[in-house]
Amino acid sequence: MPSSRSRLRPLTTAVTALALALAVAALGPGPAGAGGPAEATAPAAGAAAVTFSDDFDGPAGSAVDGTRWQIETGDNVDNHERQYYTAGNRNAALDGQGHLVITARKENPGNYACWYGRCEYTSARLNTAGRFTTRYGHVEARMKVPRGQGMWPAFWMLGDDIGQVGWPASGEIDVMENVGFEPSTVHGTLHGPGYSGSGGIGAAYTLPGGQAFADAFHTFAVDWSPGRITWTVDGAVYQTRTPSDLGGRTWAFDKPFFLILNLAVGGYWPGDPDGSTAFPRQLVVDHVRVTTADGPVTAGPITGIGGKCVDVAGANTANGTPVQLYDCNGTPAQQWTLASDGTIRALGKCLDVTSAGTADGTLVQLWDCNGTEAQRWTADTARDIVNPRSGKCLDATGNSSANGTRLQIWTCGGGANQKWTVTR
Repeated sequence: MPSSRSRLRPLTTAVTALALALAVAALGPGPAGAGGPAEATAPAAGAAAVTFSDDFDGPAGSAVDGTRWQIETGDNVDNHERQYYTAGNRNAALDGQGHLVITARKENPGNYACWYGRCEYTSARLNTAGRFTTRYGHVEARMKVPRGQGMWPAFWMLGDDIGQVGWPASGEIDVMENVGFEPSTVHGTLHGPGYSGSGGIGAAYTLPGGQAFADAFHTFAVDWSPGRITWTVDGAVYQTRTPSDLGGRTWAFDKPFFLILNLAVGGYWPGDPDGSTAFPRQLVVDHVRVTTADGPVTAGPITGIGGKCVDVAGANTANGTPVQLYDCNGTPAQQWTLASDGTIRALGKCLDVTSAGTADGTLVQLWDCNGTEAQRWTADTARDIVNPRSGKCLDATGNSSANGTRLQIWTCGGGANQKWTVTR
């Protein structure tokens, strides 16, 4: 598993800003309901708002947009990386074709000093600390990684409170890491208190048929909501993590994080370059985007298996009314709002897990909105609607699309009976 990526020797004020620039204060949990602390909603399919986007348009050779990114400088003794991260646009520049190119070179034009003596390589590392943070959302980058022993490109995030609590208490979300000796594989990992460095919690994704990530652009993303993070490559889900994966250790990911892009050379995990590694090597970034549910949310249908709509039986507003699938008919019983408090509402009431159950097969119903965790839901771009308390998905019973099919919660399996489209 990967080692810590977070600590960089603070040789300049730009690096000091990584730890000290706190543009957005860490957000605490919402008011407590009967089932525990309430949490904010995650991105809702069909109601996404772009909150950060950089397509790296600009003249060839120009630097990145300083209102979005800051450039770090220095070396990294903690990982025993070999590069010195430089300022300006020498190692991080636009190519004039809508890409950011981060270049690792075997050189030392500035006589830079590294932890091991005179630096042998230069590269670049960028972050959005002090410029942009996000708490939840769909976070993605489309990139083409370099090939070669000792190369270590990454797209990742650190908790914005790192200057107050340090690492790993700040939390670290590695959206994508690749090490050169694994050309077909990328890793997604969580680091936090008690599960940092080589003890991080994560998984790997490998391209089929011996393809290499250096051969083409690929999109690396996480869908991040309260108590749940899902990793994808080109839209394919390869892992989901929740607090249940941490064995009682602290979940450090319900607060603002900032973004980081870098290309490291060498280190404990990838090993150092060797005679087979040609320089320069480049990480080419096509875009970085973050979408959330911060935009206006209006009522609309939720459709599932067989194109049927989520429906309040008989348009009845009584507590305990079943929620089911039915032919879409445009009535108020099928108009749902994904509210900013994490609830899903129709007819003035909330979608509710009966008796706050967490077992597979627990039915859902309509009930007075009461702020409990039985009424909290997240909807992500993978089209899952999840109750974070149970960690289970909204599910059409028996994989059926028949009128009157009851909806329930069930262990997420990715089947058609658990995929939902929120229409706006």
